[in-house]
Amino acid sequence: MPASPIRKLVPYATAAKKAGKKVIHLNIGQPDIETPKVVRDAVKNFEYKVLSYLNSEGSESYRTKLTEYYKSVGVDVNASEIMVTTGGSEALFFGMFSCLDAGDEVIIPEPFYANYNGFATSGNIKIVPITSSIENGFALPPMEDFEKKIGPKTKAILICNPNNPTGYLYSKEELETLKAIVLKHDLFIFVDEVYREFVYDGKKHTSILSLEGIENHAIVIDSISKRYSACGARLGALVTKNKEVVQTAMKFAQARLSPPTYSEVAAEAALDTPQSYFDEVIHEYIERRNMMVEGLNKIEGVTCPNPGGAFYAMVKLPIDDSDLFCQWMLYEFEHKVSTVMMAPATGFYATPGLGKQEVRIAYVLKKEELQEAIECLAVALKQYK
Repeated sequence: MPASPIRKLVPYATAAKKAGKKVIHLNIGQPDIETPKVVRDAVKNFEYKVLSYLNSEGSESYRTKLTEYYKSVGVDVNASEIMVTTGGSEALFFGMFSCLDAGDEVIIPEPFYANYNGFATSGNIKIVPITSSIENGFALPPMEDFEKKIGPKTKAILICNPNNPTGYLYSKEELETLKAIVLKHDLFIFVDEVYREFVYDGKKHTSILSLEGIENHAIVIDSISKRYSACGARLGALVTKNKEVVQTAMKFAQARLSPPTYSEVAAEAALDTPQSYFDEVIHEYIERRNMMVEGLNKIEGVTCPNPGGAFYAMVKLPIDDSDLFCQWMLYEFEHKVSTVMMAPATGFYATPGLGKQEVRIAYVLKKEELQEAIECLAVALKQYK
């Protein structure tokens, strides 16, 4: 199994804190946004005397309520087409293991969420990368690049929309083009839509399940972690209209018995979160993004494209090894007793050698801390040899 580029530097961060440094965590998508009160109250007031198992696919009441949420974002599904999972991670695990065998191939635009590599490795599934570039803001590569990569063992395409780690938002036109390829070659398409709500600059998110004619091919990965700032709840969903995929995934769901009961109580309550909550959160993320992107691009030798969604940015730095640089930042550097923890970008690529000059940052902290992080990074780049 590959190490997580997001978490592998934790021992260095722990050591830095023990040495008295303040570590500004830009390495992981853990927002400091408050979890909605309705969610916290639901768990606090949960009074059952027996904390029992749920159905393996999740409770019918929650899945039925979820159908209304999906209709509000243009996706018409019923409760039998939704499986509740232990985080979006398990949804992807169930989906990949239901649709691909050992030795099969999945095409993924890179850079991609590092754990996709972990899930593929655990099933001996081969990732075939399609490389996008920071020079054009990580736009989707030409469609002919996808077709060139399709071979006899290709079974699926996997994308994240909006993208982690780049923040790139796929347009409806790009999704329609992918749909045509999927139908032409009879592939599955997995779309990680956990950042669906976080879309900026007047753009609109399009769910793959809202496109007609792709029902038996499309599998959506979802989660409450980012939507409601409830990462620790570990609750997600696999959503597909393909009945055979649902039936196969059910075998994996039964093997782990059921999703966590407390988390499902929280998630069902979360569906009553008022729109005002999201309006405020999105406004806050836009301000954080603008400040972060502007500040980083003012540093000599630094390039940071403007993300269209999610709350991540890939940043090109004037360095030659992002793994060593991120380690050095924690182990040796400090500025005003502070340092910055980032994720080396090498772990977000499948192609060897890529990402050596890039890091992923998550603008999930208050603007004051982001400003402090920018100042730290500017000083560090001047000192780093």
